[in-house]
Amino acid sequence: MRVSTRFSDSIHILAFIDIYDQKKLSSEIIASSIETSPVVVRRLMGVLRENNLIATKKGTAEPRLSKSPKDITLLDVYLAVEGDKQLFTLDTSTNPDCIVGGNIQKVLGAYYEDAKMAALRKFNNISLQDVIETILVEQKAKEHRINN
Repeated sequence: MRVSTRFSDSIHILAFIDIYDQKKLSSEIIASSIETSPVVVRRLMGVLRENNLIATKKGTAEPRLSKSPKDITLLDVYLAVEGDKQLFTLDTSTNPDCIVGGNIQKVLGAYYEDAKMAALRKFNNISLQDVIETILVEQKAKEHRINN
C-alpha cells in the first residue's frame, strides 16, 4: 500500500508560494520542486483554494496565500487535504476466535486514536511560518557548508 504524500506536498506548495512570492509560479514550476506532475499540483492547489488557504486567478501564474503563514497551521493543511482520513489503518480481517485476532482491533484502535490526537495537537501548534523559517535556516546552513 502506497502512503499518501498529499499532506507534505501541500505544505511544500504553500511554503513555495510564500518563499517565491515575487515570481510567476505556474503549476509546472511548483511541480518541478516537488518532482511531481503539474496535474497533481493543480489538484492540490484546488483543494487548498477550496479551503481558503490560497487564492488564485484563473489564467495567471500568481497564487498567493490567503492569510499570513503564521496564521496557517499544519492542522489546517492536514484537515484540508486529508480530512477525516485515518492516520493508521487496522486490519479488520483477523480471526475473532483467536485471543490476538479477536482483541487486536479494539486494543490497537484505542492506541491509534491516542497517537492520532497527539499528532493533530502537534500539527495545531506548528505554523507554516515555522516550516518556512526552518527551510530558510536549512538552506543558509547548506550554503555555508558549500562555501567553506
